[in-house]
Amino acid sequence: MSTDAAPSNLPPVLRPENPPLRSLDDLAARFAREVRGTTEGRSLSGITLATADLRPGEAFVAIRGVNRHGAEFAAAAAAKGAVAVVTDADGAELAADAGLPILVVDDPRGLLGELSAWVYGTGADDHLPLLLGTTGTNGKTSVSHLLEGILGQLGVVTGLSSTAERHIAGHVIVSRLTTPEASEMHALLALMRERGVEAVAVEVSAQALSRRRVDGIVFDVAGFTNLSHDHLDDYADMREYFEAKLPLFHADRARRAVISLDSSPGLEVAARCEVPYVTVGTPDIAADRDAAAGADWVVTVLEEHQDGTRFELVGPEGRTLRTTVPVIGEHMAANAGLAIVMILEAGYAWDDLVAALEGQRIDAHLPGRTERVSGDRGPAVFVDFGHSPDAFEKTLAAVRRVTPGKVVMLFGADGDRDATKRHDMGRTGVEGSDILVITDHHPRFENPESIRATLIEGARMARPDAEIHEFSPPERAIVEAVKLVGDGDAILWAGPGHQDYRDIRGTRAPYSARELARRALQNAGWPVPEPHWPVPYPADRIIASDPTRPID
Repeated sequence: MSTDAAPSNLPPVLRPENPPLRSLDDLAARFAREVRGTTEGRSLSGITLATADLRPGEAFVAIRGVNRHGAEFAAAAAAKGAVAVVTDADGAELAADAGLPILVVDDPRGLLGELSAWVYGTGADDHLPLLLGTTGTNGKTSVSHLLEGILGQLGVVTGLSSTAERHIAGHVIVSRLTTPEASEMHALLALMRERGVEAVAVEVSAQALSRRRVDGIVFDVAGFTNLSHDHLDDYADMREYFEAKLPLFHADRARRAVISLDSSPGLEVAARCEVPYVTVGTPDIAADRDAAAGADWVVTVLEEHQDGTRFELVGPEGRTLRTTVPVIGEHMAANAGLAIVMILEAGYAWDDLVAALEGQRIDAHLPGRTERVSGDRGPAVFVDFGHSPDAFEKTLAAVRRVTPGKVVMLFGADGDRDATKRHDMGRTGVEGSDILVITDHHPRFENPESIRATLIEGARMARPDAEIHEFSPPERAIVEAVKLVGDGDAILWAGPGHQDYRDIRGTRAPYSARELARRALQNAGWPVPEPHWPVPYPADRIIASDPTRPID
């Protein structure tokens, strides 16, 4: 695979190379309740919410933000070659002097998916690749990458849109958001279609559904992984968070569904699902073992090793498949089982799945998902993206099962995000490890000392006598953590995963937990493999003298 390097540390917005030209008159007739200025004889080739991403010939959709209205930037859009502004009545007044035709709609945000589908020809009735969408608190990125890997083993040309990366027929681009804005998502699908992609795995967050980023898209199969404590900075409580995910299983968004029963909300998802569905369960990790055991498809772990987890999937009519997912953990076997059943429900033949996977390893790379960055000798170091108490619990348990020595847990917490889970993060971290190391993650505009103090407080409440260390910045923390371990021990560094930056007071500082861990091991005298990820700063710098300053 090749990798595109963005000109800044914000990845590029993707567009089809040969977008269809749409008449501005047609757009106005279909969507606008009022037109100010003339649209006659004009055409558009795309649509965007952001002037920074706007290309000549595109329409600028101006929506009201938290602090400002997008229509304030209409003049900037005109200077960059916009052909029209689509906005609400308030926006129309703000954009009046931009010199562009203005199409007035009642709810530009709510209309963006439908508009984008029309502009790019990516609606439900258009010829698109097969679409597989996965939602849930944990596992949706892993399922998406596993879907892509398994489909590749079936000989399918694939696309992917996940928290970690976008893939287009083998081409890799780093992601901006878990799920792009609707205009970006439809442009991405149009580009994938151009490049011959046959099936696309899409990670669908609750925020994507709430903020209408997947409007205008109908998934051939929707998958549900689980629901646990997270994102209560965006949602009032767990009920509201659950309800935000449920629309993916409505008839206007999916044709079929596969629902995991490993967390208790899975039963309610199944009860309220509006499309044909099947269930999958992993009794050994399920909240309700009996419910999971009664699923249509059951996953059972057979063996666990530091480089993979072998499992069995058993379903209707005695169908049985034994294969290996290339990461540790019963929860990863559950993710792989869900992915296999989603592909089966999408119409691929069971015999073909067996031929590709039986007795084999699933050929998938899961960036930053319990990713081992250490060598064959010395302590095992795993870097993981998990940042919720449930993810900590499951991943720590997996690391424990494959580690003969002690387990060190290293993590921090997001600033300006759900603070209600921090005590539980500290609790699960200390309960599942022998030694806890607390550091920083994305402080954003919060005081990192305060974040660390809350994590430590949660840990001390659970285990007052535990060995707990606090180091800042994380560049130092991983060096100190490596000093605490030897051959046969393990470190789980949770939170940063694949990410190549830290958010410090609005600045994205170049950063790679995978590379920092690798260098810390190397400097301690342990053998390490060559990196397979981009290195964002020179090899002779490991610790930043100032944690608020990017490493240069």
